[in-house]
Amino acid sequence: MQDMGAVAAPPLPRFRSLVKRLFDDVNYLYVIDRAEQQLAKLLGLVLVVVMVAATFQLVWQVGFALSVPDTPWLGDKLNRVLGDLLNLLIAVEVLQNITSYLRRHVVQIELVLLTAMTAVARKVIVLPAGAESKPQLLAGLGVAVLALAAAYWLVRSLTLRKPPRRTGPAIRIRGRDR
Repeated sequence: MQDMGAVAAPPLPRFRSLVKRLFDDVNYLYVIDRAEQQLAKLLGLVLVVVMVAATFQLVWQVGFALSVPDTPWLGDKLNRVLGDLLNLLIAVEVLQNITSYLRRHVVQIELVLLTAMTAVARKVIVLPAGAESKPQLLAGLGVAVLALAAAYWLVRSLTLRKPPRRTGPAIRIRGRDR
């Protein structure tokens, strides 16, 4: 005997048809593209919250240090403040990368390389005392700077020669593709 209140499961052919339509190339790529956009928006929002909290914390620390008259600003204190400021600058650049991706659906290689160069520059600027006795660290940072600068120059020179092509989303969908 069948329960009248129970909902019958959809017939197997309808289910197969639904799955087949979902995994059709156009529909599948549309779902992937939308999911990618939503994840980028969520990551951007999380990054903004972290940046606001870090900014308040930095302002609080500097304000507190300024209220104490004997605070030494040279040495470790200055390195920490500069490191925190540069970390916030890198976070702003990462946020620009995310918003640029959301606007154009393309990863802006120039922005990514500039962000990486800023991160390496931050490392060089806030080198701890005694870093001069670590030649491998200094050589590694030098190689990273040269490689990033060469990559940026190469990408920039190619961009100036011809206008950039739009590469995403993979399939153009009428009314949904900008």
